[in-house]
Amino acid sequence: MTALSLQNVTKSFGQMEIIRGVTLDVPEGERHAVIGPNGAGKSTLFNLISGRFPVSSGSIRLEDQEISGLKSYEINRRGLSRSFQVTNIFPRLSVYENIRCAVLWSLGYKYSFWRGVNGLADARERSEDIMERIGLAARRRDQAGVLTYAEQRALEIGITIAGGARVILLDEPMAGMSRSETEHAVALVRKMTEGKTLLMVEHDMGVVFGIADRISVLVYGKIIASDTPQAIRENAAVKEAYLGEAAH
Repeated sequence: MTALSLQNVTKSFGQMEIIRGVTLDVPEGERHAVIGPNGAGKSTLFNLISGRFPVSSGSIRLEDQEISGLKSYEINRRGLSRSFQVTNIFPRLSVYENIRCAVLWSLGYKYSFWRGVNGLADARERSEDIMERIGLAARRRDQAGVLTYAEQRALEIGITIAGGARVILLDEPMAGMSRSETEHAVALVRKMTEGKTLLMVEHDMGVVFGIADRISVLVYGKIIASDTPQAIRENAAVKEAYLGEAAH
């Protein structure tokens, strides 16, 4: 089953065409990376998929449901969640409160002035489980804003998967990390996305080739290659456009 399908997607800002006819199918359960030079349109593509920007033309389908034209929260409720390049958390809330905010809607709890969240056992249990899995259980009461950068990125990954989304978009999850922090984050991404579909933008080629089942290369708003990591390494057009000598 195809988890995410883009068919001839374009995006223009005025006269400037940023995404130029992207077609991409991501099968259910695949870990798929999108790479490309700065300015290739990777973040714009993520914004189109997640509903932050409307498409200019083309179709985006999530598990065979058309989602282009929907608002971001509507797409999220259909089973797609994303992280951002810049850490996007509630810095004055605790680690536990950040995670709990993300799980409430998926458990069926909507806005209510009459129900206290502290008594919701299922929300507490799921939040505790996620904190344990991302390695932040010991910091559950700490404000998110005082966590280290790597811990904040781990928290954001936890928030991204907390709502039970089946398709996860991670936008440069390892950006700004040291080598040891990156190794820990790679293991975390593998663990937290097991059984889910992952679409990831990442500049660290070691991370990309270590995680991805398949890689697509985006250059000037077009996908010039989409294949296995080994085939991408050996693709002459990719070497010319992006990887250069690093591909060797």
